[in-house]
Amino acid sequence: MCCLFATLVFIGPRAAILVWWLLQPARWEEAFSSFWWAFLGFIFVPWTTLMWVAVAPGGVRGFDYVLLGLAIFADIASWSGSAYERRQAYVT
Repeated sequence: MCCLFATLVFIGPRAAILVWWLLQPARWEEAFSSFWWAFLGFIFVPWTTLMWVAVAPGGVRGFDYVLLGLAIFADIASWSGSAYERRQAYVT
């Protein structure tokens, strides 16, 4: 299971979300109170959504906050990186 998860993360966070949701729907129901939160996370912040599902069912404490912070940083970096690439395309 761990190797499958690692492979999917490298393919893309949205692919990992889809496969993990299909394999463990009970974990997703425990992590999110509503389908809509998971859906919005899938669309806008996929890395944070993955990390939330990984840490939330057992309760968020200790080092989990650092992991969630890194996921938020990854989402911000992916959004800002794509904006920078679009800007560079218009400049040249």
